[in-house]
Amino acid sequence: MYAHITGWGKALPERRLTNADLEKMVKTADEWIVSRTGIRERRIVADCDTTDSLGAAAASKALARAGVQAEDVDMVIAASCTPEALFPSIGNRIQERLGLGNAAALDLNQACAGFIHGLAVAQGFVASRQYQTILVVGSEVLTRHVDWTDRSTCVLFGDAAGAVVVQASRDPGGPLAIDLGSDGTGGDLLMLPTEGKLYMNGREVYRFAVTAMTSSLKAAVEKAEITLDHIDLLIPHQANIRIIHSAAQTLGLPLEKVFTNVEKYGNTSAASIPVALCEAIEAGRVKPGDTVAMVAFGAGLAWGATIVRWTSPV
Repeated sequence: MYAHITGWGKALPERRLTNADLEKMVKTADEWIVSRTGIRERRIVADCDTTDSLGAAAASKALARAGVQAEDVDMVIAASCTPEALFPSIGNRIQERLGLGNAAALDLNQACAGFIHGLAVAQGFVASRQYQTILVVGSEVLTRHVDWTDRSTCVLFGDAAGAVVVQASRDPGGPLAIDLGSDGTGGDLLMLPTEGKLYMNGREVYRFAVTAMTSSLKAAVEKAEITLDHIDLLIPHQANIRIIHSAAQTLGLPLEKVFTNVEKYGNTSAASIPVALCEAIEAGRVKPGDTVAMVAFGAGLAWGATIVRWTSPV
């Protein structure tokens, strides 16, 4: 049984925080931020927003796009590292908000690599014929956890949610291969303590990111029994434009095959790839028959990549 992506949706807070705004909050400069990260602005949640409300908004659009009714959803997988509470889970909250009464729900925390891991779990449940229709949601409210006096991290992160519907089909397509990995020895390089603010060793994370993204994507390509030349579009985790460009150069992929929107949203962790996927579709960069690669790295340290044969009409 194959797992096809049949619906997609995104949710973005209305408030924009530009680099010019940050210049008034912390000692930094637009030129410095853009040259080192590619980020020009990011979205900030309103006081009434939560990780699950943002995730539910994205999931509702994905369900509508797929034409799936609430009663037909078998499971909700919520990828996030910014829950409002340790329990109940974000997945449970999204299930309740959308009235998905027949759906199981779970949370998955692999930080920025969370969406790829969630897609892997969904693909496994579908391939094993346990479930037919699964919602995979990446939702984050990172700006509530950054230190706004730390110019090395506060400029990087934003809030967003993205979601996809994964459905079973006998027709070939969907994820052709998935590669996941973890190295716990680097766990202290990128952390969000239970009580405290987000911490990142930027230099070491940068080195890890380029290596992890390139090696994981190569592994996924090998598992899919294709070559890098077969990739029509690469959608990487949107953390830093320099990381993305370095990885593409190492892989030998031309930049016209790489989709980026980091300049508009910054690093939105688990929401990064599904939001970028939605915008790539909106921009006409994805069409049936395309081979789409997605790759991410995150805290843990963790990483993941998948090769998807796109089948859904856009």
